[in-house]
Amino acid sequence: MTIPDTAVYAVTEKGLRLGRQLTTALGGRLYAPARLATPDATPFASLAELVATTFHHCRAHIFICACGIAVRAIAPHIRDKASDPAVVCLDDAGRFAVSLLSGHLGGANALAGQAAAIVGATPVVTTATDAANAPAIELLARELGLPLDNPLATRRVNAALAAGEPVAVFDPLGLFTPGGATAARHFAWVAGPDQIPDDTPLVVVDWRVGPLTPTRLYLRPKTLIAGVGCRRGTPAADILALISHVCRERGLAQASITALASIEAKRDEIGLLEAARTLGVDLVFYRADQLAGVSVPHPSAVVAKHMGVGSVCEAAAILATGGGRLLAPKTRTGFSTTAIALAR
Repeated sequence: MTIPDTAVYAVTEKGLRLGRQLTTALGGRLYAPARLATPDATPFASLAELVATTFHHCRAHIFICACGIAVRAIAPHIRDKASDPAVVCLDDAGRFAVSLLSGHLGGANALAGQAAAIVGATPVVTTATDAANAPAIELLARELGLPLDNPLATRRVNAALAAGEPVAVFDPLGLFTPGGATAARHFAWVAGPDQIPDDTPLVVVDWRVGPLTPTRLYLRPKTLIAGVGCRRGTPAADILALISHVCRERGLAQASITALASIEAKRDEIGLLEAARTLGVDLVFYRADQLAGVSVPHPSAVVAKHMGVGSVCEAAAILATGGGRLLAPKTRTGFSTTAIALAR
């Protein structure tokens, strides 16, 4: 069975009619009990068994039924706010569209609003920041292109925002720039994390790792490039393990890596391509003559013999960051090398 991006579940005739409206407008697949199924609805025998198959494969789920039915169906599969999909529940009269799970990160609050607009319902959103007309840190971070590194810390930050308390921000790169009124009312910038007590919410926008606490939320700017060199046939797992090791040793946030860079001769290297896909980052390649023009601290005669240039990983990292600072010089294993640079 092909799994759709959005799943809509109806359990009554009236719900089936609403489901058609929703899938027509939003896309996705409509499911209904076998006794109600029509050519435009995929039949199911057990809602619980169906949801066990679809829950973590779909970006969003819309249940048209009592909230209790939806809750029982999804309960065994809920993990955490970082990975759970959006779940919205509508009554089959189309009066209310309730954001049930993953309101901010998963987008259920927005989906409830969309579904309500389509069928003429009232959206019901119960997240504290929305109720207090305060910003949610997850949504601000997404708008600013700053991935969350430890999403569980959003709880304390959002609780402070909902209570009207200014949240401290350490942002040495000046990348956390919410709108003027929002910034002035809800955030207070500080010169360093050490100025804030450990039990006070703090947003840190930085590529450097720091202590993980329930109150300290890290937003990761995409400012690092990992240069990679490897032997032919090197598995992706080896490349990924080396990058993770170097990040840990050097105190660098892996979530801040925005691309891998290498030599043009590695454009078809399967392990390198897979490593980039796993990290969800771009790949950048340079010709040997481009790399040769970069001054590096650790040139290699062996690399020069095989690749025609004295450095791949360090030179590629520096070149890809526009001449940025090398934070992690070349580190090697038996099959691969990596170096990490900071964009200028």
